[in-house]
Amino acid sequence: MPIIFRRSRDVQVRQLFVGVLVGLGLFVFAWYYYALPSYTRVGYTPEQPVPFSHQLHVGRLGLDCTYCHQHVFQSPHATVPTAQVCMNCHNPRKAHVKGNSPLLALVRESYETGRPIAWKRVHKLPEYAYFNHAVHINKGISCVSCHGQVNEMPVVRHDQPLSMGWCLQCHNEPEKHLRPVEQVTNLTWQPQGNKSMLDIGFEIKRQLQVQPPMHCQGCHR
Repeated sequence: MPIIFRRSRDVQVRQLFVGVLVGLGLFVFAWYYYALPSYTRVGYTPEQPVPFSHQLHVGRLGLDCTYCHQHVFQSPHATVPTAQVCMNCHNPRKAHVKGNSPLLALVRESYETGRPIAWKRVHKLPEYAYFNHAVHINKGISCVSCHGQVNEMPVVRHDQPLSMGWCLQCHNEPEKHLRPVEQVTNLTWQPQGNKSMLDIGFEIKRQLQVQPPMHCQGCHR
């Protein structure tokens, strides 16, 4: 019987078959890991080493976001407040609010020793994605758009998926999320007068020349 396929061809077919199986397995794993809510972590609400209620501090007491997160207008990264910021209100030596509360023991220890508190990260982007907080804030994107109504949260949760598709929806129609820059940290802001939020968004888009990138290099550098 004549030989139709050489032995080397048989080896190549086997390698191709194994390669397809491995590639399919990697694709399924990547989809499961990166695309499902278990990765985007919507609803993730970790218990922090020190209880802190944004509902109380922001919602009821009216603290501005930038009092604690001081560099969001200048820094590409979100900033976590130091113990010094907390002690401005909770220093027991100055008879401030709840200075001797046992719930704030780690804050006092961090203030005395200089060792930072091991806060648990809530919002997380994939390592391969680049995001600049200052750029978004200075173009009129409010904290609410990404972090939700933090002023109503006793414990901060991961509110939005922060997935590529979710980001691209905003990049494609930024006018739906834009507000005056001076109102980005006002979590209860609503437009006044006859203009809708969308009308204001279009105005800000034109005034600040908002042109979010839709190409890969915009976020993957």
